[in-house]
Amino acid sequence: MLRERTAPESLSEFLRYLASHPQAENEALPSLNTLSAELGISVAGLREQLEVARALGLVEVRPRTGIRRQPYSFLPAVRQSVGYAMALESRNFEMFADLRKHVEMAYWREAVGLLAAEDHHRLVEIMARAWEKLRGSPVQIPHDEHKQLHLAIYARLENPFVQGILEAYWEAYEAIGLNVFTDYNYLQDVWTYHQKMVDAICNKDFDAGYQALVEHTDLIYHRPV
Repeated sequence: MLRERTAPESLSEFLRYLASHPQAENEALPSLNTLSAELGISVAGLREQLEVARALGLVEVRPRTGIRRQPYSFLPAVRQSVGYAMALESRNFEMFADLRKHVEMAYWREAVGLLAAEDHHRLVEIMARAWEKLRGSPVQIPHDEHKQLHLAIYARLENPFVQGILEAYWEAYEAIGLNVFTDYNYLQDVWTYHQKMVDAICNKDFDAGYQALVEHTDLIYHRPV
């Protein structure tokens, strides 16, 4: 495993500086004039690089606290890119959904193997709330529970790139309107598979849970229009 810090040539001067100053999460960075002199670039150029860092969620800029580095998250970069791709062509969501499906499948066994008893309990609680909504009068779509369930299964993975893709998927899912899909039989099928997944996780039958995951993720391609 590579442990030395590496900086690609394409990385801006400001991002190089940011990566080399871990204390920037607790202490405000110097002023733009000071950084401009230290980095050897104009204040105008530095402002452009700062805006890129803000868009990527790498820094927070506030009037009183100044510029502070944020904990690394892949989500802001994926969010911007996927949002743009969907604005170009809505069919791009299907390709991103396919990527997400393969990510979940690839990390299933590692993710569920990390879950503790309290995680199992949370999954059971999410399932109970979802069934209560589906079986209530009037029927409610358990979208929040759908999102919470999937993210909870992978929550203990210490991989920001996996987490970023999975979280961005649910934002795209909502943006394209799938959170308001109302075919009742389809929802019943979806949550029946979720129940199989959660039961398998709690029983540590990870192979059975994986099979339910695979069958469940294929449902989105066969949903009624």
